[in-house]
Amino acid sequence: MSVPSDHEPSGGGSFDDLKGLNVLLVEDSRDVGEAVRKLLESWGANVAGPAATSAEAMSLIGQRLPDVALVDFHLRGGEHSFGLIARLREQGVPVVMLSGSFEFFPLPSIEGTVMLEKPFSDAALLSQLNRLIAKKAAR
Repeated sequence: MSVPSDHEPSGGGSFDDLKGLNVLLVEDSRDVGEAVRKLLESWGANVAGPAATSAEAMSLIGQRLPDVALVDFHLRGGEHSFGLIARLREQGVPVVMLSGSFEFFPLPSIEGTVMLEKPFSDAALLSQLNRLIAKKAAR
């Protein structure tokens, strides 16, 4: 992920696109989680997290159902996020699954879930979020 000093998205959306959006962030890397949280907040999103485990994420979901979730594939303690993603999708929450590499994993296709490989650009993240938000709004 690149985090330019001005966080200006280059194509795929604008700052206003995320204003007031409630985002659940599930990322076991403290540095990556904080960088993504700060980026999303600079774009106007309300961010719950980063949570490092499914249990932490479920606690945050219990406080407020997010509009969209960013979920790392590998969580703390060797946990994978498939169960959490399935629960989010059951509740109608679109998900962006994050990972350093998807090539080694047979990932099931889960409607409403897109995959974004790390490191990702700010523009790629914004584009994926906008796409999911647009699909949810169209329903």
